Amino acid sequence: MPRFEATVDIDRPVAEVFAFLADGENDRKFSPRVQDIAKSPAGPTAVGTVFRSTVKDAGMTTRREFRISELTAPTRIRWNELSSNLVTAREGGYDLEPLSDGRTRVRIFNDLEGHGVGKLLVGFAAAAARKDGPAFGQRIKAAVEAS
Repeated sequence: MPRFEATVDIDRPVAEVFAFLADGENDRKFSPRVQDIAKSPAGPTAVGTVFRSTVKDAGMTTRREFRISELTAPTRIRWNELSSNLVTAREGGYDLEPLSDGRTRVRIFNDLEGHGVGKLLVGFAAAAARKDGPAFGQRIKAAVEAS
């Protein structure tokens, strides 16, 4: 299964970074592909919370639906994609590590899966995500530090 992964160090304490990333509605602050995103049910993010979004990938607009499958404050967030697009994130997540100087190291990953003709495209999608990985990490860093 193709995997996208990126790591970035953020100049904020781990609890602050965790709170920002656990609120999936913040995705639009660092992912230019997210056009709209909403959480269900309302309230704090918990296991079972679903984020529904509209995203634009490779010129195509699609609807995405992710369910939080694990939330271990302040170090681990996991999700599974529920939507049935050509390429989906079977599992994704953030691993957060507090650094001795008050900063936080964040590793993000997505295990991508192709469906139908998407089985032919998943390798290209993973390569594009890997190529953008360092820039994606920097966008997360900038968004968290600006919040």
